[in-house]
Amino acid sequence: MLQNRRLARYSRILAALPLLLLCLPSGAAEIRVMLTSAFSRPYDVLIPAFEKASGHKVVTSYALPPALVQRMDAGEAFDVMILSYDVEGLIRQGKLQQGSRTVFGRSGVGVAIRSGSPKPEFNSVEAFKRSLLSAKTIGTSGEGSSGRFFAGLIERLGIAEQVRPKIRSGGPGESARMLARGDVDFVVSGLPPLLGTPNIQWLGYIPAEIQSWVVFSGALNAKLSADAAEPARALLRHLTSAEAVKLYQENGIDPVTP
Repeated sequence: MLQNRRLARYSRILAALPLLLLCLPSGAAEIRVMLTSAFSRPYDVLIPAFEKASGHKVVTSYALPPALVQRMDAGEAFDVMILSYDVEGLIRQGKLQQGSRTVFGRSGVGVAIRSGSPKPEFNSVEAFKRSLLSAKTIGTSGEGSSGRFFAGLIERLGIAEQVRPKIRSGGPGESARMLARGDVDFVVSGLPPLLGTPNIQWLGYIPAEIQSWVVFSGALNAKLSADAAEPARALLRHLTSAEAVKLYQENGIDPVTP
């Protein structure tokens, strides 16, 4: 009798399975993304719509590019890598998948101050050098793409010894927080990491002859199988839609030819 009740219960469960399966997204996958923190503001807006439309789940790890590359080299699992520089070099090294390079846009390096603070001059290279030399403290992204560019720039300008002790930096978003608190005279950075923080005024880009454009790009893990790669490719396509490009422009990231 007990056996008959068990058989009846199992039969009801089996009968309900087709209905349960209809409620699940077809081919739903978990997509693991390693993301440069500077890209997070527009990215975080775009992901929910992708998850709703595709049924896939996106799991994102945020960090500065050097930390993300270190984690990749250490063998951490991921499907998509998005950095604030061109991933082409990592593709040539065989770490990211050939043919998957996707460019989202670019952002120049410029100067920002705390609202109401004195404005440094930077309309020429010489004026910019004078402002760097006269500043007490300067904020940068440190190991972020613009921070590493700035470290090389002051070397090329011949003022590294005088300026390096003035530099203050930290983890993702710290340059914006330092500026908002008034901990630094001004920040030399890309615009995207500063957006959304109150009490900050963006003044504009540094002179063209010393400018460096930060390219936001992504690619797939070279180890992905063809089946695992398709959901990740769908995510990259979503991140290059017309709606995405418009959102990037609103967040200081300009279109660029791939």
